[in-house]
Amino acid sequence: MLTDPTVEKLKALRFDAFAAAWQAQQQDPTTSDLGFDERLALLVDAEWLAREHKRLQTALREAKLRLSQACVEGIDYAARRELDKALVRQLATGRWVHEHHNVLITGMTGTGKTYLACALAQQACRQGHRALYRRVPRLFDELTLAHADGTYLRLLARLARADVLILDDWGLGGLRDQDRRDLLEILEDRTGTRATIVTSQLPPAKWHDYLGDPTTADAICDRLLHPAHRLVLRGPSRRKDDPEKH
Repeated sequence: MLTDPTVEKLKALRFDAFAAAWQAQQQDPTTSDLGFDERLALLVDAEWLAREHKRLQTALREAKLRLSQACVEGIDYAARRELDKALVRQLATGRWVHEHHNVLITGMTGTGKTYLACALAQQACRQGHRALYRRVPRLFDELTLAHADGTYLRLLARLARADVLILDDWGLGGLRDQDRRDLLEILEDRTGTRATIVTSQLPPAKWHDYLGDPTTADAICDRLLHPAHRLVLRGPSRRKDDPEKH
């Protein structure tokens, strides 16, 4: 039987869940029917699950997803959305993150683009990856401030570290030359090394015109579109139809 000093040592080693599970076993008479290996396995599982839960909560907190409750299990595949269920299931495996591919989600306003993006990012966090959410208009403001206060390179490094970066509301408003250059820097750091999710009301065929400057537009589109998985959401605005559906 473990003694109180042993429990204190487990806690000092930060095996709190292990110690708590052992104490629970001591109070459960049915565990006496289990062999040593089985009881040890249950204790290890308790510690592993507790650490995984803590890791996931930390990852989700740092990701700052706009829709924190979004998950792949909650995605609605209503026929009128014409959502490619097979592709979403494939993306849910996380292989696209390992292969550093991009996901481009387009559709009219209110069709659930942000929810789908956050659900894929949440799934990536569950699989051990780091994610980060940014609305593109506010990202430009953040980048402008970073240029002014000398933290630009630090911000670029933070964006580059994210295994999955969501660029939400791509294509809203006009772009300045600095905005285009900043976008190119962000994508250059991620090409071939990280995965990016873009949501936009504009179809990819119109992105080149939206970006304006032909040379920079060529570079940005090349980095986003190759390779990329494309999801198009159709149907009326879901905010008007049923705000509980995603």
